[in-house]
Order: sequence, then C-alpha cells, then structure tokens
Amino acid sequence: MDVAVIGAGIAGIGMGAQLTRAGRDDFLIFERADDVGGTWRDNSYPGVACDIPSRLYSYSFRPPRRWSRRFAPGAEILDYLRETAHAEGLEPHLRLGEPLTSARWDDENGCWRLATPRGAYSARALIMAAGRLSEPKTPAVPGLDTFPGRAFHSARWDHASLAGLRVGVVGTGASAVQLAPEVAAAAASVTVFQRTPAWVLPRGDRAFAPGEPQPDRAELSAEAERLFDARITGSTELAALRDRALAHLDSQVADPALRAALTPDYELGCKRAVFSDDYFAALQQSNVTLEPSALSSVEGATAVAASGARYDLDVLVFATGFETTRPPFARLVTGRDGESLAAHWSDGMTSHASTVVHGFPNLFVLDGPNAALGHHSAFEVIEAQLDYVLGALDHLDATDAPLEVTAEAESAYSAEIDRLAAGTVWVQGGCSSWYRDESSGHLTLLWPAPVAEFRERYGVFDPAPFSRAAPAAAQA
Repeated sequence: MDVAVIGAGIAGIGMGAQLTRAGRDDFLIFERADDVGGTWRDNSYPGVACDIPSRLYSYSFRPPRRWSRRFAPGAEILDYLRETAHAEGLEPHLRLGEPLTSARWDDENGCWRLATPRGAYSARALIMAAGRLSEPKTPAVPGLDTFPGRAFHSARWDHASLAGLRVGVVGTGASAVQLAPEVAAAAASVTVFQRTPAWVLPRGDRAFAPGEPQPDRAELSAEAERLFDARITGSTELAALRDRALAHLDSQVADPALRAALTPDYELGCKRAVFSDDYFAALQQSNVTLEPSALSSVEGATAVAASGARYDLDVLVFATGFETTRPPFARLVTGRDGESLAAHWSDGMTSHASTVVHGFPNLFVLDGPNAALGHHSAFEVIEAQLDYVLGALDHLDATDAPLEVTAEAESAYSAEIDRLAAGTVWVQGGCSSWYRDESSGHLTLLWPAPVAEFRERYGVFDPAPFSRAAPAAAQA
C-alpha cells in the first residue's frame, strides 16, 4: 500500500478522512481494538466527558450535527468518531482487531515492512496515530496481588455494580475528578487516595436547550487561545486564573482542614488543571473520605496509605493516568540504521515539527512529541499535522525519494521547544508532571506557544529540513 496508518482514534480517523478527501485511496488503518474511537472507546467510566468545550472538540472539516451539552459526554464523542469514520467512507480501509507487532524500514526498497498477527505488509509511508492516552499506567503497589476484590484502571472500567461496596479511588487527576462523584453516588463508601492535590476550576457544564444555537466555534477558539497567557509564569492572566481556582475552593469547602489538604503547593497549570462543578461537594459527602497521601501497599483487603492509615476495601480503581513520555508503540518501530524509535527517544521524545524524526524516513507521528496542548483542543494541532503529512506525501510523489529530516533540524526544533517552554508554568511551576520527560526534564508532550503559531509554522510541509536521499531504485 502507499500509506499505513496505525490507530483509529481522533488522529487516525482524521488522517483517513483527509487522505480520502485528497483522492488517496491506497491506504489501510490498523487498529488493535475491535472498534474505532481510541481513548473515547477505551474510557467508559461513569462521568467520562470532554474538558474542552464541545464545539471545539471536533474536526473543523466535519462539524457534528449538534452536541447535547457544553462539555460532551464520552459516549457522544465516541458516536461522533464512529459516524465520521462511516461518513468519510473509511470502512474498507479499516483493519480492526489487527495490532501492529513490528515496523522496520527497508532502506534498499525505500519502504516500511509491517507485521501484524494476520500477515506482512509493505507501505511507502508509515503514520503512527497511536496517541498518548492509549496505554494505562498502574503503579506497582506492593501486595496488590493479594487483594481479593476487583482492581482495575479507569480506562478498563469494570461495569459491575458498586452498590453496597467499599471503593478506593487512587489518584486525583482528570479522570478521578470526573468519576469520584459518580462512584460516591453508588457505593457504600469511597476513599480517595490523594498523592498531590489538583487545581480545580469550575466547569460550568449544562445541557443545551432544544433548538438553542450551538456556541460560535471561532469565538470559543479565540477564548481558548487567550488562555495561553495564563501559562506564563508571573503573568497577570495566571494570577487571575489562580484566584478563580482558589475562590472556587473557598466557596465549595468550608472546613479549613479539608480546604488546606486540597490546596496545591505548586503553580496552577504546572500539572494538568481539572474542571469540575461537583468534585469538592462529593468529597464532603458522609460516605466519602479524602486520604491526603498516596496508596502505599495492599495487605489482602486492606489498603495502606503512605500516612499509615488503613482502609478495608472491596474495589480498587486506579485513575493513575497513562504511559505518555515513553509510548509503547515506539518499541515496535525500527528505523534506517536498526535503531528503534524507543532507543532514539531514550532521553525523551524529540522530533522536527512534532511530526518527523531523524533516522526514520517516511515516518510521521501524530499527537506525539510536543503535539499536545495545555490550553486548547487537541484537534487544533492534529489537524495541522494532517495538512503537513498531506504536503509531505505530495512531495514524495514529486521526487520519488524517501524523506528523512536531518539531525540538525531535529536538534534545532528541540532547542526551540526548550526556549519557548522556559518561561512557562510547565517548566517553572514547581511540580513533576507527565508533560515533562522523567529522565531529561525537558518538556516533551506540549507545544509551548499559541496554537496559531504552530499552524502557521508547521501546518504546511517544508522540504528544506530534509536530507536529499537518492530514490530507492537508483540506490539499487
């Protein structure tokens, strides 16, 4: 085939749609699960929803008919992605239930050799659209194997009833804040293990009334873009946002001891801020206990906190995030010199234009290094990357020579990311987060500038940073 796409989530479906719209029909989309949807397929926990305004959370080239709420429920987003795949005619291109097991660059023939459990394939270009929220991360808790009850990650939700059960929720990030109030409404008791308190901003969610006009996308986008100024250390915008979060906490939590336990000691935005109208209220219910320390160990049915407190539980829910800085798919991809993508990224993910990597010709990574946003919708960068890839494919057609970005271009881009990130809360905010690489400390997940700048600079393919390799036929 001409193009192989790995993953059928937001990026993979978007890539397939744009390939089809560009008249490129020689492609396959490999998806390890039996359905499309990516993170919105995998995360079905109670309360799951978008924390970006719904109107911004869709492809600009395919707006939904309408959303039901200001912040769309997860099932509604999944339906939208399924509908998009069908409407864009992607079914013949989908290989569901067929995971990639390896991808190796064949330099002699100028193509990628792919393997799956069903067979072998070759493709001129390989597009990794596996995402960064696809591999659940569960901490290695001593004694967890002795726990007699149900234990599962929030992205692998066990839908059996929680009625009458004692539930422990491990974590206080975005997923935990959404699911904890729902679990508290069903379970006999809930213990929330908080290693680090989160900054919580009011959500302001509500249902749209029948016939109510949907919010203007351009206005919402401009509002979101202005939020970048609140990610700059020392800015007045950051101070105003911090005041808003503290006012929300003060108005919701009257008990000074509980309020102190819920007050972060790092700057707002350093970790992912969360949005909720009911999390603080849930923590004050009579059947809910906030344990202000991490889960330390498990002794049979007893969960032991780092503080020494002990809790007898029937269910353990790990809302502990995902493997983000070390994506597992990188172990499957081997480049021109026999180096795996995981080895290339051993000191942190690097790229040029957040999309191409030196040593890996004709490889394009979507939603990978520095391609996430800390202030806007994920669709914004992904769509810019789709345009970049289409331009690169056109260039491949014209030159018939593999495209490999130079080491110098990749190094210069990494230096530019460091420069842009230096004054942000993600670097100076006084916390450790999944935005930064645990080994190098570099910001490797986020684009640290307004998204308009990314679109302008990297939403159009530029062949200048690429080496001039001879066509494969000439090499042979």
